[in-house]
Amino acid sequence: MRPGRAVIADVVSDGGAGRRTRTLRAELALKTLHAEPGSPERLRSVIELVLVFSGGVVAAVYAPRDDRLTLLESAGVPRSLYELRDSYPLTGGSPAAESYRLGQPLWFGPEESAVSPDTRRTSVGDFSLAALPLPTGPHGGGCLIAVTDSPGGFDTEDRHCLGLLAEAMVCPEPARPAPEDALTAEDLLLPSSFSLAMDTGRVEVDDETLELFGIGREDFDGKVETLLGMTVPEDLPSLMSVVEADHMSVGERELEFRIRRPTGEQKWLRLRGHLLPAADGQPDRLVGTVTDASKLRSGVNEVARVQRLAAALASAGTVRDVSQAVVTALRQPLLADRIALAELEGDRLVVTVLDPPEPEAWPELWRSEWRSEWPDAPIRTMPTLAAALREGRAAIWPAGTPLEPALADVGPGGLAVLPLPAGGRMAGACLIGWDTPHDFGPDERALLTASAGLAGQALMRAHAFDAEHELVGTLQRTLLPRRLPTLPGAVAVARYLPTTAGLEVGGDWYDVIPLPDNHVALVIGDVQGHNAGAATLMGQMRTALRAYAVEGHPPDVVVSHANRLLMDMETDLFATCAYVDVDLEEGTAWCVRAGHLPPVLRHPDGTTEIVTTEGGPPLGVVTQAEFPMTEIPLRPGALVALTTDGLVESAELDLEDGLRRMADQMAASDPAHLGLVADALLTYANRSDDVALLLMRYDGMALRPERESWTVWRVPQAVGHARRFTKRTLRAWGVTQQTDAILLVVSELVTNALVHTDGQVRLDLTLINNRFRVAVADISPRTPIKPTSIGWEATGGRGILLVEALSAAWGTVPVSGGKQVWCEIALS
Repeated sequence: MRPGRAVIADVVSDGGAGRRTRTLRAELALKTLHAEPGSPERLRSVIELVLVFSGGVVAAVYAPRDDRLTLLESAGVPRSLYELRDSYPLTGGSPAAESYRLGQPLWFGPEESAVSPDTRRTSVGDFSLAALPLPTGPHGGGCLIAVTDSPGGFDTEDRHCLGLLAEAMVCPEPARPAPEDALTAEDLLLPSSFSLAMDTGRVEVDDETLELFGIGREDFDGKVETLLGMTVPEDLPSLMSVVEADHMSVGERELEFRIRRPTGEQKWLRLRGHLLPAADGQPDRLVGTVTDASKLRSGVNEVARVQRLAAALASAGTVRDVSQAVVTALRQPLLADRIALAELEGDRLVVTVLDPPEPEAWPELWRSEWRSEWPDAPIRTMPTLAAALREGRAAIWPAGTPLEPALADVGPGGLAVLPLPAGGRMAGACLIGWDTPHDFGPDERALLTASAGLAGQALMRAHAFDAEHELVGTLQRTLLPRRLPTLPGAVAVARYLPTTAGLEVGGDWYDVIPLPDNHVALVIGDVQGHNAGAATLMGQMRTALRAYAVEGHPPDVVVSHANRLLMDMETDLFATCAYVDVDLEEGTAWCVRAGHLPPVLRHPDGTTEIVTTEGGPPLGVVTQAEFPMTEIPLRPGALVALTTDGLVESAELDLEDGLRRMADQMAASDPAHLGLVADALLTYANRSDDVALLLMRYDGMALRPERESWTVWRVPQAVGHARRFTKRTLRAWGVTQQTDAILLVVSELVTNALVHTDGQVRLDLTLINNRFRVAVADISPRTPIKPTSIGWEATGGRGILLVEALSAAWGTVPVSGGKQVWCEIALS
């Protein structure tokens, strides 16, 4: 699509009256450039100035080559974000081609932004684009493209600066590959240069380059892999993006990387390369230079260092991340021996990062104040530092300056203190020290001043992030069980991993609910969304399911009640849930799923299966939903696993494959160490989502209880029938101790239920571990009240007191709309 009608204007003012401060600073910056006009270094420096003085996010220069405008140099964020191509046809309708042909600047707003005739960027967001012609030089001029995300686009002063800088750009002479019958590539190499054949991987290097790598000429085999193998692993991906033809386009490239020389020394190198095309336009040969980057570069290149620091701080979330970014950006370029970054809290500096981290590398006073991993130094012991913080400006003390011991030992060869301003106050300080005398040049001072402002703002933002993250973590922990209960005949463990993406609070939860008669409910669920609302709803659903389960409802009724509750809460969120009721005596389980993942079962022989279970819809979607139950038989040694989708699903892995991978991991695990199994399963967790995992190993009960039940009919002889049933049960079980006490308790509890309630009454008797349990259930939810005092004239109220006196323990529990009054009698 052809770009819309553009506004054409002359942005370069002939007089000085309309020039503003930023334009004047741009003029002064141009005067400080030492590189010759028409050199690649000069062009690269001016492009960096475009980003500094125009507020642009990316800038690119194109020059005519044959019938196309070809990219010579770019700076800023990746060009692909704004669909800036490597070249454009001279006769096409791109902004670059039109500006070049017309010889006039063109300005495009968000509704007009198009960088090619057939492409319009809409997926990333609105932006504005400027296209300015370059002065006609010996190589045919060219075009400058600049892009900004500023809502107002390029304002008047931005346009003045862009026009000024475009006038200062002269495209260098295009590089031409040497003819085949010319001298060898090594003969043509400049000092510290190289030539890499992209098809064979053979590289020609001079002796100076080999000396940088610490390799002798006789030891070098001519393969680029030999040099790449010396690269520090963390820097290898960025270096590969330069030396692999598929990863780069024709044009200039520049980066810094680290190598480890054969002596073990680590060294910073700087690569500048130009990829030359073959006759068919494909990359043919990479030529360039490799220089020592251990020393701080001078001139306008400090702008690039500040830009890289700003980019690192933009993605730093925590105070520790900010501190590490500052240390990485400053210590190596400044050749500093130590650097510390600390937050200012009241009258103390709380250090967040020390580099090096060893205590002996820091002043004795600091070590005496260490209360944890990092020092907590009082400012009163460092009046010079306190004065620098009050003034709010970077302070530099050369070697030999008399300072208090707490500072002198940080930098005996020179010390720099950077107050970190933010929001009208000091957020902290950065201390940089050298052991040997260090000369502070103007470039270093400019770099330190610019870095201080960026670090201060980032530190304040990260401090707020850490505080909010701690609040989020506290909220999350309070909504989940603090510990899991001890189960008869089974062991359960759980794991929860919060997302590492921002401050989102997840809605994943788990629970293990002990139930009467040696049952246990395993629950896992996930509320839609990642915010405080989802976490709050998660806490409500966990509480509701626990309450319904303790009331004695079967699994399908528990989930159905939770569904109706969520429907009545008038929320737009829904929840998924898996509820498994396990009978630890019989070794059976009943599973109900509400839109959730099925359980994964590991059998005692090591085989695994993803349990095929019927499922209902998620909670909160359909009012009259059905939630069918599926039976799962268990044998001693079986392992049941419930999880949320964060463990088995990601952008690279679909749900089915994730469940199969989880089943395979369980098959290879040792269920005897359940905690280790859980930790191993979390290895592949998707950290962009919350993960909840619940495991239970069923071992079987070593001693199963004896049970009998009796339905009490409402007849005049009801209590007598209950006593006779109890006597027969005692004889059958061989119980001869405490029989009178047991019969009296049965009489009191049955009488109390018949007198004070209506409907059915049930008597349950249980014997296990020399304890006899009597339980009487009725349909009334009212709990019997123990009288505080009974007079001589009272005709009732003594039953509960008798039960309490004869029992080792007693209480009531809700069951299916009613209650159960129980007591246990110890058989001595």
